[in-house]
Amino acid sequence: MNFTFNAYYTLIAAVIVLLIGKFLVNRIEFLRKYNIPEPVAGGLVAATISTLVYNFWGHSITTSSELQTSFMLIFFISIGLSANFAKLKEGGKSLFIFLLVVSGFIIIQNFVGISLATALGIEPLIGLIAGSITLTGGHGTAGAWGSILETKYGIEGAMGLGMAAATFGLVMGGIIGGPLAKFLINRHKLASEKSRKQDDSKDEKVIDEFVPFEYPQEVRLITTNSAISTLALFAACLAFSDFMTNFAKGSTFELPTFVWALAGGVILRNVLENILKIEIFDRAIDVFGNASLSLYLAMALLSLKLWQLSNLAGALTVILVSQVLIMILYAYFVTFRTMGKNYDASVLAAGHCGFGLGATPTAVANMQAITNMYGSSHKAFLIVPLCGAFFVDLINATVIQTVLKFFE
Repeated sequence: MNFTFNAYYTLIAAVIVLLIGKFLVNRIEFLRKYNIPEPVAGGLVAATISTLVYNFWGHSITTSSELQTSFMLIFFISIGLSANFAKLKEGGKSLFIFLLVVSGFIIIQNFVGISLATALGIEPLIGLIAGSITLTGGHGTAGAWGSILETKYGIEGAMGLGMAAATFGLVMGGIIGGPLAKFLINRHKLASEKSRKQDDSKDEKVIDEFVPFEYPQEVRLITTNSAISTLALFAACLAFSDFMTNFAKGSTFELPTFVWALAGGVILRNVLENILKIEIFDRAIDVFGNASLSLYLAMALLSLKLWQLSNLAGALTVILVSQVLIMILYAYFVTFRTMGKNYDASVLAAGHCGFGLGATPTAVANMQAITNMYGSSHKAFLIVPLCGAFFVDLINATVIQTVLKFFE
């Protein structure tokens, strides 16, 4: 028997899942150490319980897809609204080179996934799910493309596979980044803990407000006016994404709705701030975006049907373990060397491991672990958040869309 939750019950259930996740993350050291998100921790517990209920009593639940989709779109809009092109010049040539490095890895990641899936005798698109959709893309992108792969391409359980792969990548991205950077620093004698910390005072003059992850104590308060203004921005982007999805349907420019939502945020942010000189409240955007992502993930994992994935567990594990090895080799031989073989390059390699397998927060955590020991890297904290939280989603969406055209 299947129970369908309407929007109200779906929201209530999602909040409960988040509270469970918060409790688990606060109590279990492993979850805190490897930055497992609260909605993922709580959602996996909910998915496990629902699987047991299904196996013993044959009951399952379906959550409100409309509410889930709305929160997903708000999350992607928040990424777009966070992209200020006027500040990209601060990244300069290094940002452009890093984007090329990341783009190359996304292509390799999908090639490895599809090739291994084909060799293992399973659907090739499952290799794409265990590629950049979930690893570079993270849980949000996994959910967005998972629903498309299920409905348009007939990949049963794509959402569940995506969430499982994204969770695996999140953990591994947090595990390998720090040790790899330390190995690079020690092997090439790039810095010592004492010498780098002594040099910090010389670098204070280059600190600016655009490296918030490096100085997390700097926060901005949210007022009622800023909250209302930000909600208006989200509403405008939602309307834009809905219009463009219908307008471009069946044309060469047909794209998933979340890509239009992301693009709408980018356009609106830069028109308002750089042309009309209207201030944008970044802190409010972050809060709404992160809250929406948490609720969306909780809803997605709440309806996760793990029993649909059992026959693919072995093959999926082989692909994901291979992807981790490829990430280590690429960060060592390509990312580090291309970015200059210096201290900043080692921190960038740790960050690349974080969002190449998991998510931007994992990348930032990796870099903080290194800079806490060896000293600051303003260059890395400028480039990685810009690339990992914005550009990589656009590049990834383009690559995935191109690959999927070969399977139509």
